[in-house]
Amino acid sequence: MTAASSSAQTTQTAPTGGSWAALLLLTTGFAMSQAFRTIAAIMAEPLQAELHLSPQQLGVFAAAYHFAFGALQLFMGIGIDMHGVRRTILAAAPLMVAGAVMSALASNFSWLVIGQILIGIGCAPAFLVCTVYIARHFPPARYTMVSSIILAVGGVGMLATGTPLAWLIEVSSWRMGFWVLAGCAALSWGAIALWMREPPPPAGAPRESLREAVRTFGALFRLPHTLGIMALALVTYASFVALRGLWLGPLMMQRHGWSLVATGNLAVVLTVVALVSLPLFGRLDPGPRQRRQWMLVGTVVSAALFALLALGVSAPMDVVAMLLVCAASGYATLQYPDVKDAYEPAVIGRAMALFTMALFMGVALVQWLTGAIASIAQAHGIDPFGPVFGCIAVLLALGALAFRELPQPVGGKRPEPEPRLET
Repeated sequence: MTAASSSAQTTQTAPTGGSWAALLLLTTGFAMSQAFRTIAAIMAEPLQAELHLSPQQLGVFAAAYHFAFGALQLFMGIGIDMHGVRRTILAAAPLMVAGAVMSALASNFSWLVIGQILIGIGCAPAFLVCTVYIARHFPPARYTMVSSIILAVGGVGMLATGTPLAWLIEVSSWRMGFWVLAGCAALSWGAIALWMREPPPPAGAPRESLREAVRTFGALFRLPHTLGIMALALVTYASFVALRGLWLGPLMMQRHGWSLVATGNLAVVLTVVALVSLPLFGRLDPGPRQRRQWMLVGTVVSAALFALLALGVSAPMDVVAMLLVCAASGYATLQYPDVKDAYEPAVIGRAMALFTMALFMGVALVQWLTGAIASIAQAHGIDPFGPVFGCIAVLLALGALAFRELPQPVGGKRPEPEPRLET
């Protein structure tokens, strides 16, 4: 038996009230990460006005959080597997508060980006701890449904960056938005520290070393189906966040002349649609045999909708297309059980970390790339939103093609990474 296998085994029984309470406390941190990752859509215009940011700099600002978030996933996965969910989130979360304070005080673009990097590091384990806690303390048959519920509940953070944030910016400033978020992040950290408890690992279970944990990550990369999972992960969530978290505000205010509050109202509607979509797809999960086909179809449909946004037919058509993007976005929740079923339980924390890393490195890449494309388009006197959304449509199509053609898990079973670590 491997050290990883022994240390990761957790007896799964019917979830108790304590399990749900602990999970909801962890979800407060996830809600904060949802808020921080979508602020750019509402803050874009005031940031550009006060700090004189170009579209490319705006893309870098939005990407900085996601790059830091994604880059730390492997280390957070190791931390969770070696030290547990609670200790990992409590060690990282203070950086979320510090980054928000630095962003609120930023006087130039560089300090603003540094603040976003700190926030990204602080939020890095926020959803990962939820997925691992569900995998360890809830029955496997309920994993998809419970994780989709947590995705929806955590989406309250996205709701906060719609009309409430737009109103706060209009009556005060974008800096006050960061101060309020810093306070909420501190409350989340304090609540987890005071009230969240995690069952201890089995008595006498051997602990693997840091070197062994890193070697196990290498084994995950060598599994042939990992590449296809990562290829799809790079584009699915990235496309949604690029729309809701970055380009929504500039699109409606610059292309269609909407006000900041009107755009915030639309952001709330889009967020509600996306949040309803998550548990719906979680409940409709067809199981391992058909799940991957659903994921493929969902990605192709999303690509077609972004192609429609690129055409810019009219404001009503853009709104309809965005509503449909958000309604279809819930299919991405099926990626979590897909990853869970593709790897052995001993390394589920690191497998989820690897998957989450791909999700957020994809977000950082797409936001940086679309920011650069928008700057080039503007320099040539072209409406930037056509190239931006066209690029996202192409990336989704390429992700779907890679997911379809690259090797897949055999028979829906969990292959064990090789080489295994003997004790």
